[in-house]
Amino acid sequence: MTIGILHAFAQAGISVPDDVSIVGFDDIPEAAYLNPALTTVRQDFRAVGQRAIDLLSAVLNDIPSATPLLAPEFIVRDSTRPHTR
Repeated sequence: MTIGILHAFAQAGISVPDDVSIVGFDDIPEAAYLNPALTTVRQDFRAVGQRAIDLLSAVLNDIPSATPLLAPEFIVRDSTRPHTR
C-alpha cells in the first residue's frame, strides 16, 4: 500500500518527505530501493512465529506461560524528516 501512496503523491505533486513523511510496515526488501527509500518498521517474523508456537504449545499442555512482546525495529530512511515547527 505504501508504494501506491508514494506513486499517488508523486502524481499529485506532493513531495515526500518535504510535504509529508511516509512510514511503511514490515520492511519489505524493496523498501530500501524505492524513491525515496522508505522508512519502515521491521519485525522479526521468525521470532514472532516461534513465540506463537511456544504459546500454543503451552496452552495445549496446560502450562502457564507469560509470552513477552517482541520489540520492532524502526528503520529510518529517506521518506521521513524530523518534525520541525
